[in-house]
Amino acid sequence: PGPAAAPPSGRTRRARLRVVRTDPWTVMKVSFLLSIALGVVTVVGVSLLWMVLDAAGVFSSVGGTLKQATTGTDATSGFDLQSYLSFGNVFLFTLLIAVVDVVLMTALCTLASFIYNTAAGMTGGVEVTLAEED
Repeated sequence: PGPAAAPPSGRTRRARLRVVRTDPWTVMKVSFLLSIALGVVTVVGVSLLWMVLDAAGVFSSVGGTLKQATTGTDATSGFDLQSYLSFGNVFLFTLLIAVVDVVLMTALCTLASFIYNTAAGMTGGVEVTLAEED
């Protein structure tokens, strides 16, 4: 039917490349998208974890034990854990952490790009060897 493929010669072709500069704008865009993805994963993961723990009765059990342990002898009400760990409070706190993470990760990666460019200007950059088998 068609020509037979040549048997591999066992030789490896190598190319040595040097990363001399990174574009800070590109680094900022990529780090922003990756941090958005990490933020979404964090919010979804914490929400699912909260739902599983709530369905298992962990919050009511620990909350009851904590309330019983902190109830005073003069019939004062103890610490109510469930009011602090409601789904709304946990979700808002997680959302706040995710937004701060997006801003910080984007800013730090962009700053790291500027620092890398400065260091690579003095040292010549990072050398990478790429290999391709024939």
